[in-house]
Amino acid sequence: MTDEERQILKNFDAHVRQLIAQYKVLQKENNDLYIELENKEQEIERLQAKIGKCQSDYSNLKLAKMIEISDSDMKDAKQRITRLVREVNKCIALLSTEQEAAE
Repeated sequence: MTDEERQILKNFDAHVRQLIAQYKVLQKENNDLYIELENKEQEIERLQAKIGKCQSDYSNLKLAKMIEISDSDMKDAKQRITRLVREVNKCIALLSTEQEAAE
């Protein structure tokens, strides 16, 4: 083997070692990225579950607010109906009195 062939072999060996070293670095980086991806997917799932819970809580709050408003409105409506019934009863009593007077 000549000196030139030995030099070519050394260069080739050096290039192969560099490629192996780069491959190991890229392989580690790839593994790290897969781990990061898995962590991000778990975080997305956690946040989606949190969003679902918040939406449910918001719907429950809206419903509770509507019920709360309905209760106060219901009280007012009952009072108005009671007043109207009294007025109708007064009108009936007046009409009855006028009818008896007319007879």
